[in-house]
Order: sequence, then C-alpha cells, then structure tokens
Amino acid sequence: MLLVMDVGNTNTSLGVFDGETLAHHWRLTTERARTVDEYGVHARNLFALAGLDFQAIHAVAIASVVPQLDHTLKRMSEVYFQLTPLFIDHTTDTGLTILYDPPSDVGADRIVDAVAAVHKYGAPCIVVDFGTATNFEVIDAAGRYLGGVLTPGISISSDALFARAARLPRVAIERPRTVIGTSTVGAIQSGLYYGYAGLVDGILRRMIEELGHRPRIIATGGLAPLIATASEFIEVVDKTLTLDGLRLVYERMQAVEGPPPPGS
Repeated sequence: MLLVMDVGNTNTSLGVFDGETLAHHWRLTTERARTVDEYGVHARNLFALAGLDFQAIHAVAIASVVPQLDHTLKRMSEVYFQLTPLFIDHTTDTGLTILYDPPSDVGADRIVDAVAAVHKYGAPCIVVDFGTATNFEVIDAAGRYLGGVLTPGISISSDALFARAARLPRVAIERPRTVIGTSTVGAIQSGLYYGYAGLVDGILRRMIEELGHRPRIIATGGLAPLIATASEFIEVVDKTLTLDGLRLVYERMQAVEGPPPPGS
C-alpha cells in the first residue's frame, strides 16, 4: 500500500492507496511544532482505528508547501515506516510541462492537482483548489501548465474581517438562506459566500475569455463543495484530486526509477 500526504498551510490530508483504490483518507490540522514522534503516533493511531496494517505500507509520497515540516516528515517516514519518502516538486518527472516563471514557484500541491486533473478529466482544464489560498491552475490542450491565479482563501477573508472590525462576530462559513441578510450574522455569511462565489466566477469568466474556449473546470479542497453550489462554471467537485495526483506521480516515478530505497 502507498501512503500519500498533502501538507498544506492549514490542513494536512493523508491517504492510503491499495493499488489504484483510495482505501482510507483523513484530514488533520497542520501543526508546525509537532515532533517526529508525534506525527508517527498520529499515523499509527489512524491506522489502528481504520484496521490497517502499519507494516503494509511499501512507499510514502508527499506534497508539501510547508518547508519547516519537510525534515520532520522525512524522519517520521524513516523511523516509523522504514521508508525514504518521495517529495514532489518542480524537478520531479511528472510528465507535466511547466511554463510558469520560474517553475520552482509552483507548489507541489498545484503540480499534482494538474497531473490528476489531466489524467482524470482530460485537457484543457482549469483546477480551482480551495485551500488557505485559492489556486486557479490552467492546463492547455497539450497538457502544459500555463499558470493561474492566487487569491486569499475564504477563511482568510473571514479571519481578517473578524480581526479588523471590532463589532462584527466570527461566523460559520455557510450558504445563507437569502442574499439579503436580515441579521448581522446573515449579512456577513452572505458577503462571504456570495462575494467569494462572485470572485471565483469572475476569474473563471476572464480566464475562459482569454483562452478563447471553455475547458473542463474542476474544484477541489475543503470548501470546494460549498462554493461550487453557487458557481456557474465549476463542473466537477473532486475532493481527493490532490491525493490521486500524488499516487499518479509516485507510480510514474516507480516505473522510471524503481521503488524508493528503504530508510536509514
């Protein structure tokens, strides 16, 4: 089995693949201060609860945008799984041509999202990944990564409003019953939800105009199911796109280079 980890600034997603099947997956808060042992114990507990054999993991693949955790997760893989993990970055042979300038600025999550989107839905396509930031990734008909748009995530917008407006309460991010809020909570929810949906569709509309055609549009990330319900353009919500991309990149690397060496 293959263990994959998508390490974001806010959340870390873990998945276990049995062949091409995602057998189990979990979503945790990203904690930069956790030690090697703490991550190892968390992994063991999740495996135990799912009834998984810890020793059945034969490889680990990681997409991380939190450099401070890379060494910790490498050591966790070596100590608790006796495996050297594959870290994905712009130098990895993913089969994706990156036209971004410079390619090193493209995060590992954005790379594996693009790989999975092309494999599962075809090119051209646009991926909208709702994370700490919301990333719009554009892949052309030739399967090349053209670039995209980065915006603050909806949770950042909510936190900023709460922090800078003394009389406004923190509210849950959800779809309000009406656009016109009849209370402060309802008005804030409407502004966050419909304002963000307008941002997403406004960017997608301009992207489509610039491309000259309408590609497949796929959404992923924690808030993708919520925002997609108000979008005119999002066609598919794929909550495990990033994990699938990690598996695909690992399988490609295994075919080219063979399995990773065991940990020291």
